[in-house]
Formats: sequence, C-alpha cells, structure tokens
Amino acid sequence: MLKKTNNTILTFILFIISVSLIATFIIQYYLGHQPCKLCIYERVPYILSVFLILEMIFFKKNIKITLLLLSLIFVASTILALYHLGIEQGFLEELFVCESKNISETLSKEQLLEQLKKNTISCKDISFKILGLSLASINSIFSLMLSVIFIRLFRNYGKN
Repeated sequence: MLKKTNNTILTFILFIISVSLIATFIIQYYLGHQPCKLCIYERVPYILSVFLILEMIFFKKNIKITLLLLSLIFVASTILALYHLGIEQGFLEELFVCESKNISETLSKEQLLEQLKKNTISCKDISFKILGLSLASINSIFSLMLSVIFIRLFRNYGKN
C-alpha cells in the first residue's frame, strides 16, 4: 500500500516533472531554441516517469518494482545528462549521435545541400541558459536529486 506521505511526494514530483517537460517544449517551440539529439533523449526518462508515477498513484500495484525502475531510470538519466554536460564543457568528445559533420570534409554539392537541410544541432552548443546554467547542467542536478529520492523511496518502501 502506498503511504499518504509517499503519495504526496510522488504527486509533487509528478507536478515538477510535468512543469519541466512543458518548459522544454515552450523553450523549443515558442522561444525557438532547437534541441540537440541528446537534449531530446534526455526527455525520455521524464516522459516515462510521468506514466510510471501515474500508474503508482492510481493503480497502486507493483509499487516497489516501479520505484526500483524509476531509480534506475534516473540513474541512467543522470549519467546521460552528465555526459551531455561534459560535451558542453569540452571534457568529452561527441559521439556519432550528436556529432555535427564538418563542412570542410569532401562533400559533393548535393551532399552539402542535404547536410544544410538537416540543420543538425551540435551537442556542444548551448543555446539557452537559466541563471547562467545550461539545461544539461540543470538536468544533471535534477536527475541526480530524483535518483536519490526514488532510491530512498524504494529502500524505505514497506517500513514503518
């Protein structure tokens, strides 16, 4: 059974995650800041968590397993966000996922036009900041906090 305090915590987390997702879509579609591929991948844990938290709140089944799954999801989200932050800060190299091709490579005119049409955004580029922090750094902090919260909820589940 899901305790009332855990239910309140999960509802609050669901609210914060929903606001975060809405904010990313506003930044992208209303303010016009295009995300890189890693930014888009970093949204997946949040979208998954919305469904998992709703499942726990309304159906109250498999809560401990779902808390473990949420813990693992946000540990992976933290790693992904820290990797993205490392790319932004120049500590790590981009993988093929977010690498933008160098135009100076030998490309035909058709290939060059096709590359320009794709308009790929490099993961190194920071196009939007909040209080001087990139969204990848904010996501790193937020994902780490959610990891700790979900791990604690998992460990304390069923204890009085």
